[in-house]
Amino acid sequence: MTPVRVVLVDDQHLVRAGLRGLLERDPGITVVGEAGDGATGLAVVRTERPDVVLMDVRMPGTDGLGATRRILADPALDRVRVVMLTTFDDDEYLFEAIRAGAAGFLLKDTRPDALRDAVHTVAGGDALLSPAVTHRVLAAAARAAAPTPDRIACLTARERDVLEQVGRGRSNAEVGAALFLSPETARTYVSRLLAKLGARDRSQLVVIAYESGLVRPGEP
Repeated sequence: MTPVRVVLVDDQHLVRAGLRGLLERDPGITVVGEAGDGATGLAVVRTERPDVVLMDVRMPGTDGLGATRRILADPALDRVRVVMLTTFDDDEYLFEAIRAGAAGFLLKDTRPDALRDAVHTVAGGDALLSPAVTHRVLAAAARAAAPTPDRIACLTARERDVLEQVGRGRSNAEVGAALFLSPETARTYVSRLLAKLGARDRSQLVVIAYESGLVRPGEP
């Protein structure tokens, strides 16, 4: 199996060295580049075309949010997945990154095995929706904005049901179990939602579920 190719973007050399050491304990992951700021990170990504970028949020010069927007807006990099690295006080930045198309985010104190699992998860096309910080970030953003139900007016009742489950961070298997669908049928519905709503991935579907008022802050 071809290893997952990763680029690390963080302004602290020790953080990058630590991440590289932890990731490369897995023979299925290889770090192909590093950068200490967003502008350099963008250049490295354009050169290396990695599968996954681990991107710090706060950096001098071009920060992680700016670099992420530029990566995800570049059609030549449409297969690159960005995961934001954060602490608990970056809610506003992170929500904007998810809206821009980031695949999710990890806390910097994530366990080594969870870090490696996250890289494989994102490289496989799934979003990082399960960390506890995800709900906190999206709920905070939803409280700050009025619901926009027109965004989902094009959906059928069943599609809304599936979107609601996705908005709660549930996997295809969990969506299927909740709605009495097979995981394959749930996956088909998710693909249909991505196309209908013009969303890049599941992370953006979660955002839409909150922004439309389908899922509300504080609900389980």
